[in-house]
Amino acid sequence: MPNPKALPPAGKVSEYEERIKKLKELEKEGINPYPAKTERTHLVKPVLLNFAKLEKDHSSVALAGRLRSLRSHGNLIFANLEDASGKIQIAISKKEIGDKDYKIFEKFIDMGDFIEAEGECFLTHKGEKTILVKNWKLLAKALRPLPDKWSGFKDEEERFRKRYLDILFNPEVKEMIEKRAKFWQATREFLTKKGFLEVETPVLEITTGGADARPFITHHNALNLDAYLRISAGELWQKKLMVAGLEKVFEIGRIFRNEGMDSEHLQDYTQMEFYWAYADYEEGMKLTEEMYKYIAKETFGALKFKIRGFEVDLEKKWERYDYRQTIKKYTGVDILKVKEKEIKDKLNELKVEYDKKGFNITRAIDNLWKYCRRQISGPGFLIGAPIMVSPLAKRDDKNPETAQRFQVILAGSELGNGYSELNDPTDQEKRFKEQQKLREAGDEEAQMFDKDFVEALEYGMPPTCGFGFSERLFAFLMDKPARETQIFPLMRPKN
Repeated sequence: MPNPKALPPAGKVSEYEERIKKLKELEKEGINPYPAKTERTHLVKPVLLNFAKLEKDHSSVALAGRLRSLRSHGNLIFANLEDASGKIQIAISKKEIGDKDYKIFEKFIDMGDFIEAEGECFLTHKGEKTILVKNWKLLAKALRPLPDKWSGFKDEEERFRKRYLDILFNPEVKEMIEKRAKFWQATREFLTKKGFLEVETPVLEITTGGADARPFITHHNALNLDAYLRISAGELWQKKLMVAGLEKVFEIGRIFRNEGMDSEHLQDYTQMEFYWAYADYEEGMKLTEEMYKYIAKETFGALKFKIRGFEVDLEKKWERYDYRQTIKKYTGVDILKVKEKEIKDKLNELKVEYDKKGFNITRAIDNLWKYCRRQISGPGFLIGAPIMVSPLAKRDDKNPETAQRFQVILAGSELGNGYSELNDPTDQEKRFKEQQKLREAGDEEAQMFDKDFVEALEYGMPPTCGFGFSERLFAFLMDKPARETQIFPLMRPKN
């Protein structure tokens, strides 16, 4: 039984307590306010689509859903009943259901309650499709009244905190959730059709790998050791599967990064990564372009988007942007011939804010690039990234100072990252050690030394292309902040 002392928000106390009283009265009447079973036979949408035939045949339909409105007219009550498929008017007549059941409905049922309504289709004199109820049953008593959509359920924090009400009142939020599901379904379909095998790799790790990010730390009680929540969708694990002889694998899963929040970045989100043996970054770019077009078409039915002030057409030719030349074009800085202090001076000149903790030449170059990418609409691929910012990528044969790496550039941001994977264990060990030095100097985003992964590479890994993107791609295609496109964003508890 709910606790009547658990008061609702200010202004709703009396109605809340009134519903608690109704709940007790229903139980006295021998009515279970929360039964487990319903005899629903139809969803609302098919009833509306086949209304004329159902009416002609006098077919009985049993619907179940939430009451979204109630209007009483003497011995007749009209209500709107809504399920996931749609909304329909129902009519409760004392003549049809009898005096007792009518009085119970009239006295104890409120807007927001869930009911089952069984009856026949008919058109009102105004021509509205309606169900004339013969029998009804309470499915769930709502103790808190639904807020008035028009009286201020607009505050962003309150909408996120009570996301279930946001979804209930805003059809566009529900539509966004449906598109989000289609987005990942299309990703899975595309890769499966291309012969990739979906896998699951550990979320808890002893050593984080596969990205430059600050991890969340937790404790494993059974083994009595500290562990990390993964910062990539199993990159090093999936590459071990390449060692094991699998040739095409992918994972769609949750990853965690203990970093700052903004319109593009979250700490807990979904990411996809694939690994493709005997393919290089050139083949990876071809597959990625095809995949993005497929996902966009399947999810949105379009290839042209307006994103953050940019006009983005995925169908046009995808450009190639050279990392070094692009930075030089927009800033005048040659990143292969510059020192850390000079980049700092340039960042200050450009009024670029950056985290000074653990700052080094790698972070300096990365911040300079992030300034430049905001000028580029795409679609295209960033290539030619320096080895120092690509610790898991193969060196370019023609220019050993750069990596065989590619990043998808759309609407001024990076929306996908891939490379010809480094499979030389000696080179990998050296780069891990360089990253470890950066960590020891205070860079919490530098990668950890993973001895087990180096050992796996020593058994031999074939040439491999790896690539990944996160739900940030979906947020951009929706042209919404990343937090807005999560179903239940993390919120700070109320005091």
